[in-house]
Amino acid sequence: MTGPDAGFPSGGSPSGGNFGRAIAAIDDANADDPNTLMIDGVERPKELAHAEVMQGWVQRLDPTADEAQLLAARAHHLRRWALPRDSYPEGRAGYLRWRTALKARHAEDVGQILAESGYGPELIARVQGIIRKEGLASDPAVQTHEDALCLTFMQTQFFELADRLGDDKTVDVVRKTLAKMSTQGQEEALRLPLDPIERLLVERALESE
Repeated sequence: MTGPDAGFPSGGSPSGGNFGRAIAAIDDANADDPNTLMIDGVERPKELAHAEVMQGWVQRLDPTADEAQLLAARAHHLRRWALPRDSYPEGRAGYLRWRTALKARHAEDVGQILAESGYGPELIARVQGIIRKEGLASDPAVQTHEDALCLTFMQTQFFELADRLGDDKTVDVVRKTLAKMSTQGQEEALRLPLDPIERLLVERALESE
């Protein structure tokens, strides 16, 4: 898949003030990612590209998204590579511990950036809560964040996933991903410019929910 020029959202940001300083600091931190991702034929630091795509999805799903939502989107995987999966035991229990530690670390790191950018405790706590997905079942902003996460995953990693896992396992992963999404998010997933095989896998996943 390719990036925003192929119809994917791209995260633009207003400049100036606390918001501009925070976005610049988040992007500067993510620019150090040694892992890369190809977007529109350009190789970029993975988490820097993910952050832009993620913010774009939040803005597309919720055009009224507030400052906290946009900051949470931009920082959702802040310096993710610094806590690699293999630093925790193999298996589901190890995976869940790793995911919990990641969310806590992302929230802590973004809290420091936001404080240095001039934000107060209330806004910082809100951004951290969204990143930790607190109130997922009841907070529309957190559900939008989850939808955007899932769409970013499908947009940027679908081809690699299908190639690595094969059709049946990919359908299972996509089914679990779609189950976390709202109806709006699922509809956006079907609008992604997938190739015919990828689209078939998504449709199979939806049918098996």
